[in-house]
Amino acid sequence: MNIGIDMMGGDYAPLEAFKGVKSYFENNSDTSVHLTLIGDTQAVSPYLSLIEAYKGRYTFIPSTQVIEMDEHPTKAFKEKPDSSIAKGFGMLGMKKIDAFIGAGNTGAMLVGAMYSVKTVEGLARPTIASFVPRQDGRFNLLLDVGINADCKPEHLVQFAQLGSIYLEKVMGINGPRVSLLNIGEEEGKGNILAQATYPLLKETPNINFVGNTEGRDIFKDKADIFVCEGFVGNIVLKLAESVYHIFKEERGIQDEFLDNFNYEIYGGTPILGINAPVMIGHGISSARAFDNMIRNIEKIMNSNLIAAFQEKFKQ
Repeated sequence: MNIGIDMMGGDYAPLEAFKGVKSYFENNSDTSVHLTLIGDTQAVSPYLSLIEAYKGRYTFIPSTQVIEMDEHPTKAFKEKPDSSIAKGFGMLGMKKIDAFIGAGNTGAMLVGAMYSVKTVEGLARPTIASFVPRQDGRFNLLLDVGINADCKPEHLVQFAQLGSIYLEKVMGINGPRVSLLNIGEEEGKGNILAQATYPLLKETPNINFVGNTEGRDIFKDKADIFVCEGFVGNIVLKLAESVYHIFKEERGIQDEFLDNFNYEIYGGTPILGINAPVMIGHGISSARAFDNMIRNIEKIMNSNLIAAFQEKFKQ
C-alpha cells in the first residue's frame, strides 16, 4: 500500500505535514504501508531529519513548483506540471501510488483527481462528504459539501448512493438511513430541486430513505446521511466550524460534544465517486490532521470502497 502526500499543501506546510508523518510512523508499525512524500527539495530539506529514523518506510519525490491556495485551479494545474499536486496526481494516474492526500488548493486537488483517475463510469458527478458530530457521540455524513453548488435531482440520488456505500464499507454501518435536507419534514416541502428529488429517493432501491430532515436534525440521531446540493452543504459545514471556533476557542467552553467539531479528528474530506482514493485536507491542517488523513485513507483502501463504487454504477 503506497500513499502519496503533497508535503507543500496547507498554510503550515511543510512542517506540519512532516510532523504528521512522524506521528503516523511513531504510532503505526505496519511496514506494509509506504508513504511517498512529494515536495520542493529546498523547502523540505530542513525537516527530513524529523523522519530520519524511518528510512525505508517512505520515499521522497522532488518537485520544483507549488500551486498556491489563491491560484486558479485549472490554470495552475496545467501551467505547473512539476508542482507537488500535479506530480502526485500524475503518479496516481500511472498507478505508481495507490492513493493521494493533500491540504493544498482544493480546486487543484479536484481538477487533478478528474484529470488523472476520472469519475467512476456510470456516475454523473463525484462528491465530497464531511462528518458532522452527533449528540450521542457518533457522527453523521453530510454531502455534498462544496464541489457541486448546482445539482439536478439525479445527482442528489447518486450522492445518497455514494454516501450509503461509504458508511457501509468504511464505517461498518448496515443500512445507513438516508435523508434529504429540507425546510420541512413533510413530503412536498422545499424548492423545486427538493420536491423533484424526494420521489426519486423514495423509489431508489438499496438505500434506506427515511424522508426529509431539517437543519436542526443534523446533530441528532434522525438519519445517518444528509443529502443536499453543495451550496447548502458548504454553508452548513462552515456554520458548524464557526460553532467550534466561537464556543471552544474563543470562549473556552469545555464539552465533549464541542470537541467532536474539531476538523483534526477527521483529517480530511474524501472525494467519493472517482477511481482511486483521494482525500483533501483543511487549509490549516495540523500534524494531527495529516496523521488522521493517512489513517483514514488507509481505512478506505482496506475497505475496497472504490471497487464497490465501480460495481454499483457500472453500465
